[in-house]
Amino acid sequence: MKILSLILPLAMIGSLSAVSATDSVGDLRAVAASFDCSFFRAPQKNADPVTLETVLKKMDEVAANFHSIQATFEWDTYLKVINEVDEVETGTVYYRRNGKSVEMMADADKSGSSVASLKPERKYVLLSNGVIRMYQPKPDQLTVYDLGKNRSDFESYIVLGFGGSGQDLQKEFDVTYLGPETVNGVATAKLQLIPKSAKVRNTYSRMLLWIDVSRGISVQQQFFEPEGDYRLAKYSDIQINQKIPDKVFKLNTTSKTQTISPRG
Repeated sequence: MKILSLILPLAMIGSLSAVSATDSVGDLRAVAASFDCSFFRAPQKNADPVTLETVLKKMDEVAANFHSIQATFEWDTYLKVINEVDEVETGTVYYRRNGKSVEMMADADKSGSSVASLKPERKYVLLSNGVIRMYQPKPDQLTVYDLGKNRSDFESYIVLGFGGSGQDLQKEFDVTYLGPETVNGVATAKLQLIPKSAKVRNTYSRMLLWIDVSRGISVQQQFFEPEGDYRLAKYSDIQINQKIPDKVFKLNTTSKTQTISPRG
């Protein structure tokens, strides 16, 4: 699993053995699809219609006021070869702006081959100060990745869904408004993103975002790989710009925790 799969909504927590020092900025930029966009009001009878331009404008507005996001997630991984969902993970994800940087903590509490088969399995992924750390209480192992020169690119893309601007979105993707769609009773605006970078398209050929039109928050995201596999992220209990305790962004390792750094 590539490094981007740690941070994207997308069943991001799992084996990292495939990550190498040659992982490209292009791969990291696939993170862009990971998240929501915009604050704009729910369509009313006499309101102006929602268009791509209005969605992007509202993304710029939410970017200017973004401080934090907290949400409950379900991440489903679909494999075309078996034509079914192969892995489901649930938990809570947190984002906050810290100065000019963004911090993220994903706390996955359960996993399984389906929602019905979910079992407790704690995993944590923390992005802070340009370093990704994944902690697995069992087997008490910490895996560390230093983003190095890719830090600014990575952080700018991670907020494209949670507090990123419409201008940044258009720089990296061909964006299309696919129209309205109701998701779990929520009226949403559906966006399609096609990466402009060929290298990114080698990882994700296209991405879909479903934006809650009443709050401008992404309630669902889907990431398609060239081979036909996809990752589907569903969000609920979304809290915007509320204070998140500092302890959330800390890993509770032990004195016996084994630390490994695949990228040296």
